[in-house]
Amino acid sequence: MSAPRSHPTSAAQTEALDFLTLYHAETSTPGMRARLAEVRRTGHMHLSTAELTHGARVAWRNSTRCVGRLPWKTLDVRDLRHVTEPEEVFLHLLSHLRGAFNGGRIRPTMSVFGPGVRVHNDQLIRYAGYRQPDGTVIGDPQNADLTEHLRRLGWAGGPGTAFDILPLAIEGAGRVALFHLPPDAAQEVVITHPTNPELSALGLRWHALPVISNMTLDIAGQTFSCAPFNGWYLQTEIAARNLADEERYNLLPAVAAALGLDSSSRRSLWQDRALLELNVAVLHAFDQAGVRIADHHGVTAQFVHFEEQERRAGRAVRARWSWLIPPMSPATTPVWRRSYRSVEERPNFTVQTPPWHVARPGVCPFHS
Repeated sequence: MSAPRSHPTSAAQTEALDFLTLYHAETSTPGMRARLAEVRRTGHMHLSTAELTHGARVAWRNSTRCVGRLPWKTLDVRDLRHVTEPEEVFLHLLSHLRGAFNGGRIRPTMSVFGPGVRVHNDQLIRYAGYRQPDGTVIGDPQNADLTEHLRRLGWAGGPGTAFDILPLAIEGAGRVALFHLPPDAAQEVVITHPTNPELSALGLRWHALPVISNMTLDIAGQTFSCAPFNGWYLQTEIAARNLADEERYNLLPAVAAALGLDSSSRRSLWQDRALLELNVAVLHAFDQAGVRIADHHGVTAQFVHFEEQERRAGRAVRARWSWLIPPMSPATTPVWRRSYRSVEERPNFTVQTPPWHVARPGVCPFHS
């Protein structure tokens, strides 16, 4: 009897073989030779749940733009590759949001859905940005295109406040459907300052859970277009970027006024002082609400610990230094003096093209 024919090795198959070698080496799972032989013989690989889980965790470990990689082994991966209908996807996303929030003790979580599924929102929880005739935006200007996309899909719009939570547009089974997020799935924190009631009175808020939903997960030559994942917030993401950037909420002038700062000259450093107190307020508010949040000093110290762990494991840490340093007081953190090679390794994530830039399937009626 002749030996089984092996398929020519493709790039995807090579990636699959490389991943299996890594998986078995890092998990000490037996049966590597048989698994490699199977992939060589069939030219195909179906990831087991255990393989998918480790691949997703390694993708986080390889994420060059993430400073919070220390807990990569704790990522809870939900294998939902059998789910493709938008209504069922939405129910599982609600479960993800509630379970990951975990009463404020946020758990890193990823949900991996089946082929053809995609969430049009770049994060599961986003605030609307309503463009006005005079060119201004009510809400988050970064989300103005997404807001208009959802309006074209059938959303009537929200109350028109600065913090209207957007519905989710979920694509699957050749169609797109819109869904409202209930309050218990989209937890928010009201921003208050520990000593300044005027800043507290600005009515600021932010959602508690950052769930990235516009990145394709790439494992073993296979891609998963819907794999939303979350860690927890770093306070500078909210206070030094989302609320402070001129292209976002641009709140430093309002914060300075609430603090009674003289903003007539930049040399008074009013922007720096307002930025500091806004960061103080975000940390205070999340702590008071019992919601997990990192600070830029703690997370950069943890990154150094992550580097040490990786070095002991015989792995080099790849990173984009410009993404690791915080947008506030970077020179006070331990990563400031370090350098890294910005090399992308797989498994990993890639950012998707916004859905309004390409033709999409038909739209279903709005779902509550």
